[in-house]
Amino acid sequence: MQTIKMKNNVYLLNGYSMVGPLEGRGPLREYFDYILKDDTLKEKTFEKAERKLLQSIITGAIDKANLKIGDIDFFFGGDLLNQIVSSSYTARELEIPFVGLYSACATMAESLALSAIFVDNGLANNIVAGTCTHFSSAERQYRFPLELGNQRPPTAQWTITGGGASIVSNIKSKVRINAVTFGKVIDFGIADVNNMGAAMAPSASDTIKAHISNMGKKIKDYDFIATGDLGKLGSEILIDLMEHDGVKLGKNYADCGCMMYDKTERVFMGGSGAGCSASVLNSYILKKLLKGEFKRVLLVSTGALMSTTTSQQGETIPGIAHAVELEYVTPIKPVKKAIKSKEKKND
Repeated sequence: MQTIKMKNNVYLLNGYSMVGPLEGRGPLREYFDYILKDDTLKEKTFEKAERKLLQSIITGAIDKANLKIGDIDFFFGGDLLNQIVSSSYTARELEIPFVGLYSACATMAESLALSAIFVDNGLANNIVAGTCTHFSSAERQYRFPLELGNQRPPTAQWTITGGGASIVSNIKSKVRINAVTFGKVIDFGIADVNNMGAAMAPSASDTIKAHISNMGKKIKDYDFIATGDLGKLGSEILIDLMEHDGVKLGKNYADCGCMMYDKTERVFMGGSGAGCSASVLNSYILKKLLKGEFKRVLLVSTGALMSTTTSQQGETIPGIAHAVELEYVTPIKPVKKAIKSKEKKND
């Protein structure tokens, strides 16, 4: 059993999303809480901009949930930069007890899953779980300086500037966390860092199959199944892998990386980065859940567990995927008691 079912009611109280100008032009623009006009955030370096971005997202989520920083027991989060410095420096500023995490682009689901387990077991009342990425800081760390203007192959994806944070709480809300599934690390031998979707698709397939099997559910039981950032090619590979094992993904499946950008943008296979599923979850998915338009959602954030050093040494890319099942809770309407009229009935 890779799946842990919640014994008590654990809720996603609210969430906050923030994205860059390019992402803000995409099809999800009406769902984001804040769209940046300047992706430098008036900072001198992109790394400082990413740090400021995450801090704004975390405080935005806390404010949106009508809580104060003092109400938050833990901050669960991570990012893609070496030693998860964006998250660590954000935690330094907020002075919230910090649990640093790393599952690459699967960090949003990992942080949500661990937060839910803590709240479910009475170890915390309110936890903020979140992550973000910045295109320019990721480019500098994983690929090449922007000034070089290197060409991208057709299989490449575009690291989004943006992210999201969720408040996991024992305070009742319209969205409940039912269960979480921790994935296995799977490596199909992909070594091309410009083909992350192919590297991560097998882990997504394995986690989805494990979750529905452990929960005794079928694909059709979910209104929406979202993978993190497989992109166009990775999504097609996932669909093929699932069908090979007799599980068919239908119209209720989509990839956050494919949803992020307009088709006219030159982003190749679509969006990627830890902030990809984080921003889509805390905007489009959460708002659909809060309105009851989605009744049950399975978020499957995906990550490539490589580093610049391992890639340069010719290592293949291990993939990971964690899943979180979210469900809309129908508000209980108060029963109206019949008021007996004091007036006498007319003959």
